[in-house]
Amino acid sequence: MVAKVEAPDTLSPGEEYELWSLLGQVNDGMLRARDNELRQFGISAVQVAILHAIKTLGHPPTQSEIARWVVRKPHTVAAALERMERQGLITQVRSAGGRREVKVEVTQKGEEAYRRQHRQRRVIPAILSSLTPRERDLLRATLKKLRDSTLTELVPRPPFP
Repeated sequence: MVAKVEAPDTLSPGEEYELWSLLGQVNDGMLRARDNELRQFGISAVQVAILHAIKTLGHPPTQSEIARWVVRKPHTVAAALERMERQGLITQVRSAGGRREVKVEVTQKGEEAYRRQHRQRRVIPAILSSLTPRERDLLRATLKKLRDSTLTELVPRPPFP
C-alpha cells in the first residue's frame, strides 16, 4: 500500500501577513518591554541574550557560535560584543599564532549584571503567564517547529542546481 502524501494546507497572502505581523509585534513588544526593565542594570535584552548564550554553551565561544545561537548576523554580534567589552561585561581573547579566531569570556562584572537582571525578571514572566500551562506547551511546540523550519531556510544553498 502506498502512503498518501497530503498537500500542505494553503495559506492565503492575507493570513501569511497577519501571522508574520503578529509574530513580529510580539517579538518587538517583548524586547522593548524587557529593554525597559533592564535599563536599571545598564544592559539590553540583546546583551542578556548574548551573556546567556556564552553561559549556556559552557565554553568560551567564538563570535560566530554566539551569532548562530542568538540568530543574528555575525557583524551585528561583533558590534554588540565590542560595546559589551567597553562596558566591561566580557573580554574577547584573540587566539595565539596569528589566527583571527576570537573567544569570548564573561567578566566578573558581566556575571554580576547577568545574576542581578535574572533575579529581577518580571515583565516576560508576567506576559507569558497570561497563557495557561496548556497554551504555553502548545506555544512552545509551535515556536520550536517554526524555528526549525526557519533555520532550514537559512542554511546556505549552492548557487546552482
